[in-house]
Amino acid sequence: MCGGTLRMLNILDEYTRECLCVHADRRINARKVRRITSALIERHGVPEHIRSDNGSEFIERGLRHLLAENRIKTLYIEPVSPWQNGYVESFNARFREECLDREYLWTLTEARVVIED
Repeated sequence: MCGGTLRMLNILDEYTRECLCVHADRRINARKVRRITSALIERHGVPEHIRSDNGSEFIERGLRHLLAENRIKTLYIEPVSPWQNGYVESFNARFREECLDREYLWTLTEARVVIED
């Protein structure tokens, strides 16, 4: 993307294999993850657990409080162990190959429109 990086937050349902969220932004911090997680809980109900890596946005106190408040267990994959989250890693690779690598994205708005399509 011209003029900066593109960060993606992809949230998938492990049971149904449905992609619940693809959020594109220049930065994705803990506040955004918390806001998106809250909206998904409201829309889809409370999951039994959430699996993620150990990125700072996923271990932040406010998000952990939100998860504890809703009795959602956390399953963190070990650092440098992408095979522990194989379905998401596969989704990310295909998403990049079939969507992002086929387009030259100039702006964040353009990226969001292409991703939504």
